[in-house]
Amino acid sequence: MSRRHQGRTLASGTLYVVSTPIGNLEDITLRALRVLKEVDLIAAEDTRWTRKLLSRHCIHTGITSYHEHNKEEKAVQLIQKLREGKNVALVTDAGTPGVSDPGYALLNAVVKEGVPVCPVPGPSAAIAALSVAGLPTDRFCFEGFLPSRAAGRRRRLSILRIEPRTMIFFESPRRLHAALQDMREILGEERIVVVARELTKIHEEIVRGPLSKVIEAMTDRQIRGEITLLVSGWSPSRDEERPAPSVEEEIRTLMEDDTLGMKEIVAAVAQMHGIPKRLLYRLALPIRAEKDAPSESL
Repeated sequence: MSRRHQGRTLASGTLYVVSTPIGNLEDITLRALRVLKEVDLIAAEDTRWTRKLLSRHCIHTGITSYHEHNKEEKAVQLIQKLREGKNVALVTDAGTPGVSDPGYALLNAVVKEGVPVCPVPGPSAAIAALSVAGLPTDRFCFEGFLPSRAAGRRRRLSILRIEPRTMIFFESPRRLHAALQDMREILGEERIVVVARELTKIHEEIVRGPLSKVIEAMTDRQIRGEITLLVSGWSPSRDEERPAPSVEEEIRTLMEDDTLGMKEIVAAVAQMHGIPKRLLYRLALPIRAEKDAPSESL
């Protein structure tokens, strides 16, 4: 495999970020197969899944594990191999590495080292779900996993309540019911949601509709598999009965979380409303003082 990147001959190897199937093993590009055959080493989040994929396509490249629990020490080892001129392919257990998985840590370290990184694009659960959701695709945002704890999840949804773009989440099947219930309470029962489950697999399922209807369809079901959850953005015309909270209301809501500092609160509200941070500080400081003031006793 040639070790040239953007026309320059390099002493170090290249890290190839290779997208792999999210379910159906046929969903892999010809280029990805070639790269996986030609690199010196494959760093895989789940070696068992990757071996199955490689076996299907008669690829015999060596594999090493790279996952959440060994990412720091393994990153050092992989960077050393890249410095030695070895080419390494990074794969996740499904989809595109670095998207809500430990691959980001390696990519960040490699970029800081000045080692070339080359994308080999392909499947992505977020984009696959968006393509069939029937929601606006001209503007969208990827929010990854919602917080696992109820309080954190509800705070995050409160911040996103007036997000106008289509929102894409990953969600655990065991938390799906709770997430949908919180969305109904905070976003409104008529907000459109799409639950895309087990995309490209045998038991693929896509459920669309207002939150109230989707929750009804999911009630009393044991949900299994990978979940991608899409939610329509806030629309003043559709949600006019649930007006956007005021700036002061947003500040007070975020201040209920004692782990958030003033800087984080102001930054979040500034992003939502497009208001300069210096003006928000002036509004937030008396609210904080009011909140921190000792209660008067009779």
